[in-house]
Amino acid sequence: MLLSDFLAYILAPSIDSYWLGFRVVRRRGRFSFFPSRFAGFTRWRQRDNRTSRLLSFDNSFVLAVALLIALAQEPVPTFGTTVVINSGLKGLVYHIRRNSEHLPKFEKLKPKGTIYTTSLNVPPRDFKSGFPGVTTRFEWFAIDYTGRFWIEKPELYRFSLTSDDGARLYIDDQLIVDNDGIHSTEVRFASLQLAGGVHSIRVSYFQGPRYTVALILMIAGPGENYRVFDTDEFKPPPNPETWTFPEKK
Repeated sequence: MLLSDFLAYILAPSIDSYWLGFRVVRRRGRFSFFPSRFAGFTRWRQRDNRTSRLLSFDNSFVLAVALLIALAQEPVPTFGTTVVINSGLKGLVYHIRRNSEHLPKFEKLKPKGTIYTTSLNVPPRDFKSGFPGVTTRFEWFAIDYTGRFWIEKPELYRFSLTSDDGARLYIDDQLIVDNDGIHSTEVRFASLQLAGGVHSIRVSYFQGPRYTVALILMIAGPGENYRVFDTDEFKPPPNPETWTFPEKK
């Protein structure tokens, strides 16, 4: 439940609209907030045989509620969008057979669509929305992400891969983290010495039975805390002629 939904439930559990320095309109189970020109006093009114409330609070309280509402409206983490991100990860979405227990052999499947993202940061949560613009499937699907990233400092890097259900991480076609199989949210760790320059990355993921999903890829250099891996952080310099580590032919 969103915080805005919770506030509406606590303050007005049985009405269609109320006022709290904002007008709150409930449509199809969702709540929309509009600034209220009536803030500053309290009164009751009848409309369509239902009673609506006007609640007044001081400005500081209204601002606090507005801040909480804004925080509650943060985007829900997704596996990606259909908007092309050339420098990001490209994910091919597949339907897989029911009762699959491991990642499929992607070369034998036909993708249902393509999504794009710069990071994999889907914490454990219920997933019922499918992939808008691609498929409505929310269970028994797989995604095969591929992309490239740039290492400016050759060092030993640590990776963590969290998933529900199975996932694998490949770097330069080498299997680095194996978290495959049907399981609840689990995390696996690995370390890899990376040379400077361009590297390929692949993250294969599948979701078995409904409903919980999770997929988080994190990275850390020596002496660093883990952070979500993001291709925007590991972009090569814009001009290849200035690259410290020329791309291998």
